[in-house]
Amino acid sequence: MEMVKSREIRLKQWPKGLPAHADFEIVNTEVGELGEGELLVRNVFMSVDPYMRGRLRPGKSYVAPFELGGPLSGGAVGIVLESLNPAFPQGTHVLSDMGFREYFVSDGSDLEPFDPGSHRPSAYLGVLGMPGRTAYTGLLEIGKPEPGETVYVSAAAGAVGSAVCQIAKIKGCRVVGSAGSEAKVRWLLEKAGVDGAFNYKDYRNIARELRRQCRDGIDVCFDSVGGDHLEAAIANMNDFGRIVSCGMISRYNKTEAVPGPANLALFITRRLRMQGFIVSDFPQYREPFEGDMKAWLAEGSVVYEETVVHGIENGIEALIGLFSGKNLGKMIVQL
Repeated sequence: MEMVKSREIRLKQWPKGLPAHADFEIVNTEVGELGEGELLVRNVFMSVDPYMRGRLRPGKSYVAPFELGGPLSGGAVGIVLESLNPAFPQGTHVLSDMGFREYFVSDGSDLEPFDPGSHRPSAYLGVLGMPGRTAYTGLLEIGKPEPGETVYVSAAAGAVGSAVCQIAKIKGCRVVGSAGSEAKVRWLLEKAGVDGAFNYKDYRNIARELRRQCRDGIDVCFDSVGGDHLEAAIANMNDFGRIVSCGMISRYNKTEAVPGPANLALFITRRLRMQGFIVSDFPQYREPFEGDMKAWLAEGSVVYEETVVHGIENGIEALIGLFSGKNLGKMIVQL
């Protein structure tokens, strides 16, 4: 095998506030020859996800920070170009955590082969991958929605939120979502089939709009935003309501500490429950999730959107765009 030229995105410095192009660099590299049992993979899709902001700062978390001067990593779909490993013949689709680069060599231990079937391969980074499984696990394990209950979803037009909305509808719930543009609100109402949706940027008092949209109160809140969205949801929760804390994207790029919700006393009087979670803590949900989601996609009860950015040279822009709401559904970079 001849040396293969590749490009990869590296971290130059820790971002302060919203990540900027100056925090990263694109580096030309070469991929060496294959050794015994190794294979060459060309990435065709890579994922950018909100959790990556936590890896762009030093310090301990549930996932290690990126290394300064080193390549970023993240979910990716690749195709095996050459192989000296019989378990991964040429042409095999593989899932890996080796995103943010065009090519890489592996011994197969960090790869998961899969057959995309009738689905777009990139769906395995979105609705059929970690975001979809996050929606499924968080809603069903922690939210435990019952038919007839009202479910409120913040960041409802994102990769996770859009799946939560539709799973909640499948479970017989009334669903209200908030998003950051009129186009996203239209998609939620016309495509995802929610019962109510609003552009939170149009309302100084989100709690008041939630009260109007959720006249019977909120039984389950699936929150990925935090801040005033969470405070507004708490104000409208019914007794014994459940709050699924999936993320707090409103705070990820803050450079100073931000006060929490001012109405936490309602947790006592309304006997509320709130739980954060990491999807990897619930491996038992993977098999039922894959079966259910493929069935829902086949029958059309779940639909999904992808915002596709082309070329690794635009991967930094895709990552930055994710934190400013430029995606509808899953943000994907096609290489």
